Amino acid sequence: MPPQHSQIATSTQGSTLADILERVLDKGIVIAGDISVSVGSTELLTIRIRLLISSVDKAKEIGINWWESDPYLNSQAAQLTQSNQQLLQQVESLREEVRALKALNAAEKSSGDGV
Repeated sequence: MPPQHSQIATSTQGSTLADILERVLDKGIVIAGDISVSVGSTELLTIRIRLLISSVDKAKEIGINWWESDPYLNSQAAQLTQSNQQLLQQVESLREEVRALKALNAAEKSSGDGV
């Protein structure tokens, strides 16, 4: 009689990677932890780690949507950066004009006082 091989049951048996990923994204996973570095009784550094893995729909459902307003994560990033640079140049130009007008005004006042 040939030897019988017993099969080891696993929690993912019968599930494909796609099934597991679909469940994770549907329900979401939260990983949280704190790392502290101390010397004696003096705490030098604390790092708080909070990680949420979920689908976009699930994240929106629980009120997380920061990526929608982050200019570096949407298609308007280049346009916003260019507009920002143009505005900074206009502000600097206006500052120079104000300085020139103040200098001209001061020069007119000083020449008018001597008359």
